[in-house]
Amino acid sequence: MAYIKRECIDQILHRVSLLDVASAHTQLKRVGSQYSGLSPFQTEKTPSFFVNPEKNLFKCFSSGKAGNLFHFVMETENLTFPEAVETLAHRFGIELEYESGGPSREERSLRQELLEIHDLATAFFHEHLMAPGEASETTRNYWTEERQFPLSLALEEKIGLSPPNGDRLWETLRRKGLSREALNRCGLFYSRDNAPPDRPLPARFRHRLMIPIKDLQGRVIAFTARQLPITPEDDPTHQAKYINSPETPLFQKNQILFGLDKARPNAGEKNPFLLVEGQLDVLRCREKGLTTAVAPQGTAITENQLALLRRSGAGVEVMLDSDQAGLKAALRIIPMALKIELPLTFLPLPEGADPDSWLLREGTGAFQELRQKQSRHPVDFACEALFPAAQRETASPEEKLQAAKKFFGLLESCESSILRSEYLQRAAPLLNLNETTLISEFDRHLSNQQHYRPAPPRGETPDPANEATKPLTRSEKVLLQICLQHEEIGEATAQIMDPVWLATDFLEGRLLARVLADFQHDMWQGAQHIDHLAETEEERTFLASLLFEEFSFPEPWKQADVEIRKIFTRYYRAKMKEIEIAIANTGTLYNDDTLFLQRKRLELRKLKTQPPSLQPSAVSHSHHASKED
Repeated sequence: MAYIKRECIDQILHRVSLLDVASAHTQLKRVGSQYSGLSPFQTEKTPSFFVNPEKNLFKCFSSGKAGNLFHFVMETENLTFPEAVETLAHRFGIELEYESGGPSREERSLRQELLEIHDLATAFFHEHLMAPGEASETTRNYWTEERQFPLSLALEEKIGLSPPNGDRLWETLRRKGLSREALNRCGLFYSRDNAPPDRPLPARFRHRLMIPIKDLQGRVIAFTARQLPITPEDDPTHQAKYINSPETPLFQKNQILFGLDKARPNAGEKNPFLLVEGQLDVLRCREKGLTTAVAPQGTAITENQLALLRRSGAGVEVMLDSDQAGLKAALRIIPMALKIELPLTFLPLPEGADPDSWLLREGTGAFQELRQKQSRHPVDFACEALFPAAQRETASPEEKLQAAKKFFGLLESCESSILRSEYLQRAAPLLNLNETTLISEFDRHLSNQQHYRPAPPRGETPDPANEATKPLTRSEKVLLQICLQHEEIGEATAQIMDPVWLATDFLEGRLLARVLADFQHDMWQGAQHIDHLAETEEERTFLASLLFEEFSFPEPWKQADVEIRKIFTRYYRAKMKEIEIAIANTGTLYNDDTLFLQRKRLELRKLKTQPPSLQPSAVSHSHHASKED
């Protein structure tokens, strides 16, 4: 196995800003010397994620995760450490070197191979579209004449054409030395586990318009393929207008929004995301200058996808198709958005219209007019959809109740009492009901829902029983903090402290023992290079949290001295008690075991008369003298 050289890892840490990488996942705002935003690891409403740009570290207080640049990429992209290093090196153009001359194809990560396959396939499909030939010309005409997109957009987005069979693509990829496993799992071919290794796998996409799907970093991870007049009739997916890549290690449909890589930098508090239905809708929006358009991947929008938008700090305008399917999809969005407190407005299109054809026909001016004059609050949109105005005046009490219950179904996932109150107040006249009656009925509706539970408290009350049994390792933690911040104190502490004094049954004691061992054996490389000391995820997170947090010790030498004495005193008392019990249990006053225990007791008593102590001036003088020597 070839290992990445330490110098390359250090170079990435030095050159790549965690702030820049994290900003692709959540909107960050400056708070003093740090930046904060919503957690990229889980859905939340109050920012609990912090980045320290000076230390290139993060801390997420809601999930408990913490670490450096590599750990962030590992957590957000589900990578191993070598994969995270390779990903960052590739993304920022840093050449990697390996201890044994570089990894073989078998040693490279599957993700890296899959990314390379998609890069090569994107170029292959695009070249096929732009090449001379009848099929390519037919497809270009479809793009420019039937769909009325400019060819420049196809060039910019690397739109492509898949050939009638996949043998050419297969051979292109095989010539690059890509593994059979990666080709089997990339989604471009139908998987055949038992197929002969020298035979090509059958292509999934045949004579279709190929639209690359990208992740937040702009890397191609999948494709959407649009049916064409030349799509072969013997293709098993011939009747499907659109087909997507299957889910792969790179591509999970419910975690990706098409176009988010380009939309996110343009979105903000005053420029909301524009949620449309499909990929060509997004491309039409871009062509018309609407740069915040995004779309789900051919399936219903999910809470995970909405959470991606919520973390960006921008609201969402929903402009879906105006048919029944579009209306149902729009209504499904409301409860998910309420649950995560994502601001929504709806832009209803004329009956029978979709964003692509409507924008092509009406243009950007009509869109701005729609936004200014027809924008709908979620309550207004929902009430009109569930209980049209034409039915309200003549509706029976039973019909009003049924409409109210449908509305309650949208509202019940909202945990904010303020939002619930505002929405019910706004809905009452639209449902032609008294406000007090509607609120009372909603409360009754909630109490009848078996799945309903009150919102959990934001903070948990400590359990006194647990607090009473918590190990007393505060001194180890404080001393570890001081040693990480002040290397000269770490060196001095390692000279006078015996590791047996430490409570190594607990995390703080184990880590302090390893840090002091590094100092003692002249292996200390700085606080930013202590990953090797952590043997578990819990230890790594704990170390990262200590490095992230700012601790101020007005007199660090004195504080360290105090903690060393506390640790020694605790050890002394426990050891003396152990010896006294052992002596009492020997039963005979004079035997070898008793004499040994008595000598140990005398040694401890002598050590207590000269307890370990740091002397900053003497240590500093000795340290400088050794440097000069």
